[in-house]
Amino acid sequence: QVQLVESGGGLVQDGGSLRLSCAASGSTFRVMGWYRQAPGKQRELVAFATSGGITTHASSVKGRFTISRDNDKNTVSLQMNSLKPEDTARYYCYADQNARLYWGQGTQVTVSS
Repeated sequence: QVQLVESGGGLVQDGGSLRLSCAASGSTFRVMGWYRQAPGKQRELVAFATSGGITTHASSVKGRFTISRDNDKNTVSLQMNSLKPEDTARYYCYADQNARLYWGQGTQVTVSS
């Protein structure tokens, strides 16, 4: 059974930093990454990383967020720096296995101005 467990969300001031982590169990995955969803908005892809080391970041977070992956530990992390109030959202870890997506329960990130 596949499980994705996130940690690391919280409340931070404008300009602060947080690190999100996601631990996967039950399988290994070609792609792991993060989406976020703010109230009243659609879910947005934040970043993803392939097992081969390719990473992609949304333009809205490029230069501020960095995704990293540890294939041996089956984890993916998101270092978030220079956080802005518009980054406030629930962040979801996801994993792609042969086009089937698995999701974590989400972790809340709130950035106060």
